[in-house]
Parts: sequence; C-alpha cells; structure tokens
Amino acid sequence: MPARVVGLGHVGIYVRDIEKMTAFYRDFMGMTITKVTDVSTFFSSDPSRSDHEIALIKGARPLEDPHLINQISLRVATLADLRDFYRRIKAEGYKLHRLVTHVSAIGCYFADPEGNTTEVFWLTGVPSWVNIGVPIDIERPDAQVLADVHRYWEQVRHVQVGEKPDAATASRIRELIAAAH
Repeated sequence: MPARVVGLGHVGIYVRDIEKMTAFYRDFMGMTITKVTDVSTFFSSDPSRSDHEIALIKGARPLEDPHLINQISLRVATLADLRDFYRRIKAEGYKLHRLVTHVSAIGCYFADPEGNTTEVFWLTGVPSWVNIGVPIDIERPDAQVLADVHRYWEQVRHVQVGEKPDAATASRIRELIAAAH
C-alpha cells in the first residue's frame, strides 16, 4: 500500500504587510512566534507540540497569479513514507520544486495538478528554530540522511524559539545551502 498523509502540518500564506500580519497572529490570535527572518514569520499555538502551523511569507502575488497560499504542508509518518511520496511525485510527472531538510523536518515540495505548492514532510525529531532549507538526498540509507540532519543542527542549534539568526548564522546557512547544490 502506498504511503499516505497523516495530518495537516501548516499553511503558508503570502502577505503584503508582514508586520501587521505578525501582530495579528501574535497579539490577536495569541500564537507564539517560533521562526523569523526578514521575509517570513512562523507561528505555533504550542511550540512543544508543533514548531509551526502558520507561515507568513512577505510578497504580494501579481494579479495574473491568483495563488495566495504559499504552500499547503502535509505530514507523513516515516522517512520511508516520504521516500514513497517522492518517488510517486516523480513517476506521476508532478513538477518537483525542491527536496530539503529544515533540520526539524525533511520536506518534499511539488506542484499539485493546478499548480499549488504542496509539501509532504516527515518530522525528524530534532528541534530547530531556524528557517533553513538545505537540499538533501533521501534515497540514501536512513543513517546517512539523519547524519546530515544532525550535522546541520549543530550549526543552528543555538538559535532559540522566535529568535532571528545572527549574521554569522545566516551566513553559515547560506554556505550550507550552496555546498549542498
């Protein structure tokens, strides 16, 4: 039986005014900021349970592109399930955007039949409060995949919930991404 989704992870939303929308989700909705960059803010209703449920992404869409949803992210139970989805996405000819580790999760991003970005992801069990996406090859043995996750975690583990990475950490993240390509 093929792998299946086991739950909704989060929804990413394009926003025009990230400061106003951040205040809305933080102050009005009562959510906790968990990850932040100059162009994104991630929120959780309970960071001990889920590192984010809402992701705000700065950037208004052009009128000819009606997609307001940045992404719909769906959780799978195991790394094997993620591999199964990855293989089926390619076999079905869906447009694969990227396959990356966020340290806390590994996500496979692709376009659904109407062009909406969809992510299937597996939670690695490693906590990370940095918005990171390093390309990763999940066709290797589990131990090798997890060794990469832990190697990247060592570079960003000092960043706390809701803390913006300092310049040195942001630079190191860019280096990790460039080296993985």
